[in-house]
Amino acid sequence: MSALEDFQLFGTQSAPAQWLVVATGIAALAVVVPHSLWRLSRNAITIAHEGGHGLVALLTGRRLDGIRLHSDTSGLTVSRGKPHGPGMILTAAAGYTAPPLLGLGGAWLLAAHHVTLFLWLATALLLAMLVMIRNAYGVLTVVVTGAAFLLISWLTSPDVQSAFAYTAVWFLLLGGVRPAFELQSKRRRHNDGDSDADQLARLTHVPPALWLFLFHSVSVCSLIGGGRWLLGL
Repeated sequence: MSALEDFQLFGTQSAPAQWLVVATGIAALAVVVPHSLWRLSRNAITIAHEGGHGLVALLTGRRLDGIRLHSDTSGLTVSRGKPHGPGMILTAAAGYTAPPLLGLGGAWLLAAHHVTLFLWLATALLLAMLVMIRNAYGVLTVVVTGAAFLLISWLTSPDVQSAFAYTAVWFLLLGGVRPAFELQSKRRRHNDGDSDADQLARLTHVPPALWLFLFHSVSVCSLIGGGRWLLGL
């Protein structure tokens, strides 16, 4: 048996009780719906949002200059390359779609009982993102989030790991739905033309409303599909 198999990184863990899956979903919903808690928990969605921009920028051959995360839960990812074309379009579209798609991927791993693998993949992604953070608040939020995943996966029992992993995935799925609605509301009240949807409209000549529809579709479909996987339906 290899060291990796001993460590169970690629092994499977026991499925949690159904009541725990439901309870973790309710817990995630409880920090997404109330505005006071969402103002804090949204920082984690911003990490996934900006990380999505950064990852796709690298995958499409752009040069990633850095990522900034701000205390108002906004963020900024700066990359270099052609200011138009598929790479720029995919990079701009990756932000709002990244949290729900990450949640969908996490739900697939948990449905296959790969709890440890999910926790360590999340830690690795956060560590890779940390290298590109360019401001103190961003470093703090990524370090705290990464430390939580690392400590849970390293020091706690399998039951605690499962509860944490399911809560994190539910949060990505549920929290991935709200930002598109917030963007739609913000554009209705005050449209400065600088949102991801507006940037995509300029790049593609496709109306911002259709890009908003894409963001809504990805987040809602991910929630439905990921929720079914988590609940074993």
